[in-house]
Amino acid sequence: MNMNQVKGEWKQLAGRLKQRWGRLTDDDVRVIEGKLDELAGILQARYGIAEKEAKRQSDDFVRDCGC
Repeated sequence: MNMNQVKGEWKQLAGRLKQRWGRLTDDDVRVIEGKLDELAGILQARYGIAEKEAKRQSDDFVRDCGC
Protein backbone atom coordinates (compact mmCIF):
# COMPACT_ATOMS: atom_id res chain seq x y z
CA MET A 1 0.00 0.00 0.00
CA ASN A 2 1.49 3.35 -0.99
CA MET A 3 1.06 6.58 0.94
CA ASN A 4 -1.85 7.75 -1.25
CA GLN A 5 -3.69 4.54 -0.41
CA VAL A 6 -2.87 4.95 3.29
CA LYS A 7 -4.34 8.44 3.24
CA GLY A 8 -7.39 7.20 1.33
CA GLU A 9 -8.06 4.45 3.86
CA TRP A 10 -7.10 6.50 6.90
CA LYS A 11 -10.37 6.08 8.82
CA GLN A 12 -10.02 2.30 8.78
CA LEU A 13 -6.36 2.47 9.76
CA ALA A 14 -7.13 4.96 12.52
CA GLY A 15 -9.60 2.49 13.97
CA ARG A 16 -6.99 -0.26 13.87
CA LEU A 17 -4.49 1.99 15.62
CA LYS A 18 -6.91 2.73 18.45
CA GLN A 19 -7.84 -0.94 18.78
CA ARG A 20 -4.20 -1.98 19.03
CA TRP A 21 -3.08 0.90 21.26
CA GLY A 22 -5.98 2.04 23.40
CA ARG A 23 -4.04 4.90 24.99
CA LEU A 24 -3.78 6.77 21.70
CA THR A 25 -5.96 9.85 21.73
CA ASP A 26 -7.90 11.31 18.82
CA ASP A 27 -5.27 14.06 18.74
CA ASP A 28 -2.51 11.44 18.44
CA VAL A 29 -4.33 9.84 15.53
CA ARG A 30 -4.76 13.24 13.85
CA VAL A 31 -1.02 13.90 14.21
CA ILE A 32 -0.20 10.55 12.63
CA GLU A 33 -2.85 10.91 9.89
CA GLY A 34 -1.30 9.04 7.00
CA LYS A 35 2.26 9.60 8.22
CA LEU A 36 2.92 6.25 9.85
CA ASP A 37 6.54 7.23 10.45
CA GLU A 38 5.15 9.44 13.26
CA LEU A 39 3.65 6.42 15.02
CA ALA A 40 6.82 5.22 16.78
CA GLY A 41 7.44 8.58 18.44
CA ILE A 42 3.87 8.82 19.68
CA LEU A 43 3.95 5.25 20.99
CA GLN A 44 7.18 6.01 22.81
CA ALA A 45 5.62 9.03 24.49
CA ARG A 46 2.21 7.48 25.26
CA TYR A 47 3.48 4.15 26.58
CA GLY A 48 6.87 5.17 28.00
CA ILE A 49 8.69 2.52 26.00
CA ALA A 50 12.17 2.61 24.52
CA GLU A 51 12.66 4.01 21.05
CA LYS A 52 13.73 0.63 19.66
CA GLU A 53 10.62 -1.11 21.03
CA ALA A 54 8.34 1.66 19.75
CA LYS A 55 9.90 1.35 16.30
CA ARG A 56 9.47 -2.44 16.36
CA GLN A 57 5.79 -2.15 17.28
CA SER A 58 5.24 0.52 14.64
CA ASP A 59 6.97 -1.60 11.98
CA ASP A 60 4.88 -4.62 12.99
CA PHE A 61 1.68 -2.59 12.59
CA VAL A 62 2.72 -1.30 9.19
CA ARG A 63 3.63 -4.81 8.05
CA ASP A 64 0.42 -6.36 9.43
CA CYS A 65 -1.88 -3.79 7.83
CA GLY A 66 -0.08 -3.97 4.50
CA CYS A 67 0.79 -0.28 4.53
